[in-house]
Amino acid sequence: MRLPLHFFPFFWFALGFLVFPISSRLSAAEFRPGIESFLAKHCYECHDDLTSEAGLDLTGLSPDLADAATQAKWIQIYDRIANGEMPPKDQSQPSEGEKRILRERLAPPLSAAHEATKGTILRRLNRQEYENTLNDLLGIRLNLAANLPEDGRSHEFDNVGGALGVSMMHMERYLTAAQRAIDEAIAKYPSAPEPTTVAAGYAKTQGAEKFLGESWLLAPNDAVVFFLARSYPTGMLREASTKKRGFYRIRVTGYAYQSERPVTFAVGATSFERGSTRPTFGHAEFQPGEPQTVEMTAWIESNYMIEITPEGLYDPEYQIKKLGIGKYPGPGLAIQSVELHGPIIESWPSAGHHLMFDGLDRVEIEPGNPGDKTKSWYVPKYEIRAEDTVAAVNPILERFASAAFRRPVGEPDIAPYLLLFQKELHGGASLETSLRTALAGMLCAPDFLYLRESAGMLSDHALANRLSYALNRSLPDDSLRTLADAGTLAKTPGSVRSEAERLLDGPHGDRFINDFTDAWLDLRNIEFTNPDEKLFPEFDPYLGFSMVQETRRTFREMIENNAPITDVVDADYAILNERLALHYGIDGVQGPDWQHISIPADSPRGGLLTQASILKVSANGTNTSPVVRGVWVNERILGKHPAPPPPGIAGVEPDIRGATTLRETLALHRNSESCQGCHSMIDPPGFALESFDPIGGWRDTFRSLGDGPKPGQIFAGNKKVGYRLGQPVDASGELPDGRTFAGFEEYRALLAGDPATLAKAFVTKFLTFATGRELGFSDRPEINRIVTTTAASRYGMRELVLRAVESEIFRRK
Repeated sequence: MRLPLHFFPFFWFALGFLVFPISSRLSAAEFRPGIESFLAKHCYECHDDLTSEAGLDLTGLSPDLADAATQAKWIQIYDRIANGEMPPKDQSQPSEGEKRILRERLAPPLSAAHEATKGTILRRLNRQEYENTLNDLLGIRLNLAANLPEDGRSHEFDNVGGALGVSMMHMERYLTAAQRAIDEAIAKYPSAPEPTTVAAGYAKTQGAEKFLGESWLLAPNDAVVFFLARSYPTGMLREASTKKRGFYRIRVTGYAYQSERPVTFAVGATSFERGSTRPTFGHAEFQPGEPQTVEMTAWIESNYMIEITPEGLYDPEYQIKKLGIGKYPGPGLAIQSVELHGPIIESWPSAGHHLMFDGLDRVEIEPGNPGDKTKSWYVPKYEIRAEDTVAAVNPILERFASAAFRRPVGEPDIAPYLLLFQKELHGGASLETSLRTALAGMLCAPDFLYLRESAGMLSDHALANRLSYALNRSLPDDSLRTLADAGTLAKTPGSVRSEAERLLDGPHGDRFINDFTDAWLDLRNIEFTNPDEKLFPEFDPYLGFSMVQETRRTFREMIENNAPITDVVDADYAILNERLALHYGIDGVQGPDWQHISIPADSPRGGLLTQASILKVSANGTNTSPVVRGVWVNERILGKHPAPPPPGIAGVEPDIRGATTLRETLALHRNSESCQGCHSMIDPPGFALESFDPIGGWRDTFRSLGDGPKPGQIFAGNKKVGYRLGQPVDASGELPDGRTFAGFEEYRALLAGDPATLAKAFVTKFLTFATGRELGFSDRPEINRIVTTTAASRYGMRELVLRAVESEIFRRK
């Protein structure tokens, strides 16, 4: 099916009706005379047309706050003076009265200028929201996001309207995705296909004879023993493969071999198809003794083979090579069988099939040879029969449009798609093909691709959409839609809060956890760099997998338990499995199951900043940069945005040979007056986090590829330790306000001592994500109100989210 070219002009025409007019330009020339004396007295000496330190000439700075770049500069000036960061400490300081007058003169025009821009941006669904919406609408499960153009980002988030454009490439990809989704939703057979069960074992897998006795050991009952983690041959099992995509129940039977302790293993899948990934579905363990069976359910794409991978099995002394696998005394993982059952059909036919065809006379066309229906290759064909095609199709278009557009619709809404249907039908297409074309058109329409919000307080349906996309990451479910249709969501006190609680605890709550932490904490870049194997030989895929899980599980628990905001930086608990506990040097955690533990008194762990995922995404895989980590903490945890470096200022890089530390290099860098101001804000958190290496391990000295003493015994699996110990770590620093800290623990205590700042930053991040727009100067009073009202709960994180969705910021365009 191909959507006619005459549809595309319709798209751009329809989009024009949804774009709201931008407010008239705001002239702020009146405010400058009121602050001129302050600037002349305290600022022009360093920031006039002759000196222009840090590239800032205040004498030539435009007063037109309607210009976004100009407005941003004036806000930065306001903040740095209000926070005491400017003028520098060695300059004459303004009195509190002078600063108050400046704030009173600057704040109203800055607030008005920002207020005028709030309702001007029309937000498109980003590609993950698009995928979720299509899948939920039609009751399918397709990976559509990967085939759409990457979304732009603003303030870490990829769902901010100002960064989400649309192009002809988008439209072509949307059309392809819509056609694929419709085809997936339509039932191909009159009844659900029966799931099949495949039982397989490594002893009889293809090529087993090459590995038995050399890499694998054949134990009793046809169990095959793996002795090494992530070695060749892999645990790929060709016979336990999928023909169709869907949910499968995986049953693995085996035991720990020659071991007094349980042996952990990963259950995943692999494929020979180009561009395929190697998903890990989970980890489990086998005890020593009699065979046991573990079971898990996972979504698996077609043409994938189950892959079992032992974890924690190593032979650093090469005894297998010396003694032969039959005499090797070490522990192993014995796998007796793997059973794959599926695909398990959740419902038949899909919700999309009902949405498209309920009420139509759709019948199977009998084949010319009736015997064909008994053949395995036979696929039924169907046709829709109707005497009055418009009367038959019109209710379908209205029903589909109301669901897809997430609001009630009328004749004007469906008229273009009825016209599209009739053009296709009169052009010789079948009734079903014509209908599918019209429905694909709806899934490429502005009403589907964009969140339709008028300036001002949101309507019930717009509010339902915003709440659902914030916490469900998809279109409203039946409960939320019912409230919106009844007009009670916006008007009934407590309704928004109760729905938000339901969504947070609902079946799609993990979508919010994953998407928000991917953006806010940058977890989406966890695999952006690979740790250097010579410097960090202990890193393995099990650790990498566990890193992300730890942070997401911790954040989920924080939201569920209404944890105080200080837990972000200083918590007395952690959620760990055996691999992370080993990495963190915490005893008493066994097995792959996630366990809530109390942090030992002698451990520096606790809070997101000490988690390996955070420390990895804020490093480069080889070494750490106090600048990179300092900017990360300021922007994501403290809500402060340091200015970019002035033009012509070169960046600084770490010396991995170990001769100098980056701290020593930065000391020279900060001597420049144009760099000192920003680095006084950036460097302290970066210095504090120097106690953690690029994979989140604690360190007292840097690792080096140059000369130096050899390290002591560390866990490195089968890998050799080739690095040397470099310069000692100095994690001390001084905050812009003069407070000092000797190391990370003291810095963490300083952060935890200002919970209001942490809460304000978190609420700002959440509301940026939830509203799809950048928050600005005029939003500050409402953010402060939200934070103040949660002080009694110690700024509980769940309460912060709930107060945020009840706020005017969330409920207004």
